[in-house]
Amino acid sequence: HLGNRWDVGAEIFAPDREAETAWGSQTSTNTVTTYDGNGDGFGESWFLVPELGYNKMIDKNMSFGVSVFGNGGMNTTYNSQVFSASTSGTNTGIDLSQLFISPTLSIKLDDKNSIGVAVNLVYQRFEANGLSDFCSLKPSGCADPNAGLTNQGYDDSYGVGFRFGWIGELTDTVSAGFSYQPKTKMKSFGEYNELFAEGGDLDIPANFTIGLSWAATPKITVAFDIQEIKYSHVNSIANPNNGFIGGQLGTANGPGFGWDDMTIYKLGANFQVNKDLVVRAGISHGNQPISPGETLFNVIAPAVIEDHLTLGFTWTMKDGGELSGYYMHAFEETVNGTGVVAFPGAQNPGAANIGMSQNAFGVAYGKNF
Repeated sequence: HLGNRWDVGAEIFAPDREAETAWGSQTSTNTVTTYDGNGDGFGESWFLVPELGYNKMIDKNMSFGVSVFGNGGMNTTYNSQVFSASTSGTNTGIDLSQLFISPTLSIKLDDKNSIGVAVNLVYQRFEANGLSDFCSLKPSGCADPNAGLTNQGYDDSYGVGFRFGWIGELTDTVSAGFSYQPKTKMKSFGEYNELFAEGGDLDIPANFTIGLSWAATPKITVAFDIQEIKYSHVNSIANPNNGFIGGQLGTANGPGFGWDDMTIYKLGANFQVNKDLVVRAGISHGNQPISPGETLFNVIAPAVIEDHLTLGFTWTMKDGGELSGYYMHAFEETVNGTGVVAFPGAQNPGAANIGMSQNAFGVAYGKNF
């Protein structure tokens, strides 16, 4: 449906992360400390995320293309020790990034139905710092508090998966679509085999999306999607903390981040202002994946966002190229951990408040050939 076309773009992504913990001892009064998890500058407080796509018609009913994009990630950079009564020493945080390269074959079955399949060639890298306070929970113990757990620099991981989908015209004004991506098995992070469950596994969860598009008028198109992300199928993401009692980090059933599956509802609209300009807007809402009893470990991964708003446009230029831009705002969300204000040391597994908001700006240029 794209024809012969290429696109290239980039996004500036700026998340705002913070946490609040209350540390105390037998002889001192518990105090609440707020931590800024944004670090400084490029790679800590903001991120450049490139993207590109290419599509070539093989014949009138078949095309081959490739998409290159950042699938996701997580970063926190606290300029102090978070999991300790001390506020000095090693910085605390993680850095995870994922890159997808997806060659895709698409086939038009008839005048109303098309299918496609993509092979996902996936690369991810990860680094963790400042987690040595958890060394007593790893199988090798605290003789070397960092080994397999933290402060090991970046480690790389690779995997291969796929995605397939269908789009079809139900009526003259209504279209539907479906896509499914099974869990992508990734090479284990050997340098962090005592942090992530199953010896360093961090697989990419399965997800699927169904959607409808309605051409309400010749100038207005409305779209609605429902997406499901199956975090529960990845132990290192879904395993509960259990108060860090009775389980060892790095084992199959060891403590994880305790994320629940997410169901996300998305509503968007395009408005054709004139022959050269389209404006669009969208909102999305997802259920909260992190419960109040799981916040402590998620200080390093405070993925608590539930609601997004996006605004965008596409302008067709005189040379036939299309310039697109958008702004995204993820509204601030906070999950208050159980018993955050007063607890002895780190004995309460929900002893943290975590929060995040996000902003992003993107621009892209595409052209048919």
